[in-house]
Amino acid sequence: MPTKFVWLDGALVPFAKATVHVQTHAIHYGSSVFEGIRAYPSPRGPQLLFLNAHVKRLFASARMVRMEIPYTQVQLREAIKQVVRKNKHASCYVRPICFRGDEALGVNPRRCSVRCAVITLDWSAYLSDDAHTRGVDVGVSSWRRHVPGVGMPLGKIGGQYINSQMIVMEAQDHGYAEGIALDAHGFISEASAANLFIVHEGVLYTAPLAASILLGITRGAVIQIAKQLGYEVREMPLPREFLYLADEMFLSGTAAEVTPVRSIDKLKIGNGKPGPITQQIQKLFFDIVYGRAKDEWHWLSAV
Repeated sequence: MPTKFVWLDGALVPFAKATVHVQTHAIHYGSSVFEGIRAYPSPRGPQLLFLNAHVKRLFASARMVRMEIPYTQVQLREAIKQVVRKNKHASCYVRPICFRGDEALGVNPRRCSVRCAVITLDWSAYLSDDAHTRGVDVGVSSWRRHVPGVGMPLGKIGGQYINSQMIVMEAQDHGYAEGIALDAHGFISEASAANLFIVHEGVLYTAPLAASILLGITRGAVIQIAKQLGYEVREMPLPREFLYLADEMFLSGTAAEVTPVRSIDKLKIGNGKPGPITQQIQKLFFDIVYGRAKDEWHWLSAV
């Protein structure tokens, strides 16, 4: 069921009235930037995970596409909290989005205003109800990530997600939960909407920024956790065949959280179950976000 209120251009409006015109530039040309944020339940009410980092990245994405957001980061953070409160969520997924309006058509977006909205919805498991405990099956996609100088993978930019749509549709057509994309040079990049970690001989490996990945906020948290637990983390170019040497593998992201991968291209990883290092990282992540462990890195913001 949809939530009752949406924050649109500075005001709370009923869900059914939060509409845009068919001439809206973002519909035609993908001229939008967005974020995904989770609010987790706690005895003190919902807690937003990585709120400051997500809003900061929203503004960074807007800067990449020369979009002037007509609100400050402080105003958008408060708008996000306001919508969560107004919809009386105990927990939820939050989608802030800024997009070009409907004043003109044509590729040049600067003749259009910049509009902003915040949507909330109830959303639990992203890949499957048992993905966190059993793991998921993934396959390498035939679709590559953006060529440097063509796309801007560091930004969450609406039009770029056609690439992600093709990756995930192809994966599901082949019976996988997710697809793993390679970059333009054939090195491992990321999943359609999550970063990827590989555990090999006790060391965590993940693709570098140069591999056309999103600079994932949960990815950064996983690196913090892994180092806290005493594991070495290497960010480096990784050839496709390194996937088949994995002792463990997992996805990270706002929606995916920390999701184990049990097979790649129909090859079982380890014993086909979440590995011990993945489980350690996953446990500490969930202990922090659900308030069972101290939030020592100040990830959570009260609503």
